[in-house]
Amino acid sequence: MAKAAKKKSVPAIIVFSKACDIPFSRIRLSDSNVRETDVAAGLDELTQDINRREDLVQGLNVRAILDEDGNETGDFETPAGGRRYRAIARLVEAGRFPADGLVPCIVKKADAKTSAVDDSLAENTFRLALHPLDQFKAFKRMVDGGMTKAEVASAYFTTERYVDQRLALAKVSPALHEVYAENGMTLATLEAFTAHPDHARQEQVWGAVRQSHYREPWRIRNMLTETSVPASDKRARFVGLDAYIAAGGPVLPRYLFDDDEEGWLDDVPLLDRLVSEKLKTVADEVAAEGWKWITVDLELPYGYDYDLRAVTPTFAELSKKERRDREKLRDEQERLEAEYADYDELPDEIDQRLGEIEKQLEAFERRPAIYDPADIAIAGVFVSVDEDGALLVDRGWVRPEDEPIETVEGGAPETEGDQDADSVNGPDAQRTVITVGGQPVEPDDEEETIKPLPERLLAELTAHRTVALSDAVAANPHVAMTALLHRLVRDRFKRSTSGAALGISIEEAYFREQGIDLKDSRYAKSVAERHAGWKADLPAEDDALWDWIDALDLDSRMALLAHCVSFGINALYERPNPQSATGISGHVLQMRMAEADRLARVTGLDMAEAGFRATVTNYLGRVTKPRILEAVHEALGEDKARLIDHLKKDDMAREAERLLVDTGWLPEPLRLLSPEPPVEIADGPDEDVVALPEFLAGNDDTVEAEATDDPVVLVAAE
Repeated sequence: MAKAAKKKSVPAIIVFSKACDIPFSRIRLSDSNVRETDVAAGLDELTQDINRREDLVQGLNVRAILDEDGNETGDFETPAGGRRYRAIARLVEAGRFPADGLVPCIVKKADAKTSAVDDSLAENTFRLALHPLDQFKAFKRMVDGGMTKAEVASAYFTTERYVDQRLALAKVSPALHEVYAENGMTLATLEAFTAHPDHARQEQVWGAVRQSHYREPWRIRNMLTETSVPASDKRARFVGLDAYIAAGGPVLPRYLFDDDEEGWLDDVPLLDRLVSEKLKTVADEVAAEGWKWITVDLELPYGYDYDLRAVTPTFAELSKKERRDREKLRDEQERLEAEYADYDELPDEIDQRLGEIEKQLEAFERRPAIYDPADIAIAGVFVSVDEDGALLVDRGWVRPEDEPIETVEGGAPETEGDQDADSVNGPDAQRTVITVGGQPVEPDDEEETIKPLPERLLAELTAHRTVALSDAVAANPHVAMTALLHRLVRDRFKRSTSGAALGISIEEAYFREQGIDLKDSRYAKSVAERHAGWKADLPAEDDALWDWIDALDLDSRMALLAHCVSFGINALYERPNPQSATGISGHVLQMRMAEADRLARVTGLDMAEAGFRATVTNYLGRVTKPRILEAVHEALGEDKARLIDHLKKDDMAREAERLLVDTGWLPEPLRLLSPEPPVEIADGPDEDVVALPEFLAGNDDTVEAEATDDPVVLVAAE
């Protein structure tokens, strides 16, 4: 006999309580409401919110009041919604809501399985606070929807700053929002990412720190803004934020979680250019006073005035009127200080007045300095920016070489050119030499003279020659072997090795100054490719290196030797120290240049054939107009030089680059030295002293040196 199949139990269907509108006058608070402590907390805010929106977000939960016989009386009590009830009651008292106004309610069904106390406790227990991320996004949606930040702040009883902060957090990368939502970062960490608006940059920094122990908010902020400059930086203060923005400079949004933060300037090259232009303008104005030299530097080094003599100025006397005004201010200051001596805190207007008096008295003390024209003719000025971004002009410093020379007869000292005081500002007055960041600034109307090349340009050009020489030596094992034996013999037989262009330890030259085009040159790429090839061939284990080298055939051994020796080449120009106390001496530099020239000759190195071309970037834009014309004249003749001699410097440099492109012309530091007899120095060191090439010596009138043991000192433009 077949068994009947069991029927599945069907769950009882839930029937919710019904909603209806009930006059407020028919509703009262229930004794079953569990909220009894501090019931007025937050009631003002809730009342204002209902008043602002003129509606309830959530109705009341009520139960019918029964009489003794269990019949409904028509009145209701609210066990859940007591705070809303109290807020509506306040609105009734204020006349904003009628006493019998209808209130939306959920009327508990008669067969409810839970008590009024249960309902009240559940409503206050199972509420979940909003996640902060949802608040950020909600604020943004409200503002995007048309509310002002002030309206949002007023509606949610907070400040506009708080709203701004939440809006900034809402704009952080959605990828980081997800991490924050999953508790992968703290709120403080998320705040740090508001320092930069670029989502890709935010995600890049997070990727760098997420697995690190160093995830402090300040560190993240520093990483986000490492290519920017804070508005508190002295450069930004000196130029001014308005001037920077007017020049098209972008500004990162102000970091809202630090009261001391003033924002970040994101175009540092533009800021530096504005600083340089403003400092140069100031230098031109100061130059009009007739000073011999002006040094402009954003950062004056410690002891910048060492070994300089300060010129003492005089100060203009106060006029009778100015003295009377000063005395009046002093009397007023003494009277106010005595009158309010017993006050713990001065009234605002009195404090402000005393500040004004102090500033005016300080102005009387800061009288304009007056310098003697004869002192101006031999002295100079330092122009810089102090740590607060204020302009610093330090006048009246005389260099030792500019000191007046006493006459043989013991008469008055003579200044350079025997210049009288009246000629300082005359038509034939000396031109002020202005240097910015250590580099001379040439005026547009340059003198028609050939000046020594700037030291930085010399260093960059000789860096090109050093790399090209390394490439040439590496390609010529015979020369490399000769150079190595030459150095070894000099060491073994106690010959002096100072100034050698080859270091036996094969210490690679460091190019502290190098042009941006060096890394892309043909010879630099050749050196890099050769090195990569040998590196790939070397055994991975150090212990296997000897056997590997020992097994090489003669040609391979010579090629590897040449490659390694080439890294010891040093044909760099360095600024010599006249006293030879630290750094390279002039004599050693001469020896280095001579030996580098010998290497260039025996390897057949021609910098033009190696690929060097004079461009605006690496030479023509860095020298004076006469130097540019000289280059074109040497390469193409007088007629071609005349075609461009009327142009502005920038245009002249660009046109000269075009004319010189296929001529093979080279700047003097890259040419082979002309064979000249060495300069003999009586009773000097045991080394031959090689004459300086003309591009290092300058073209000032030279003074014959006495026969001493001191080496000839290089002269180059500062």
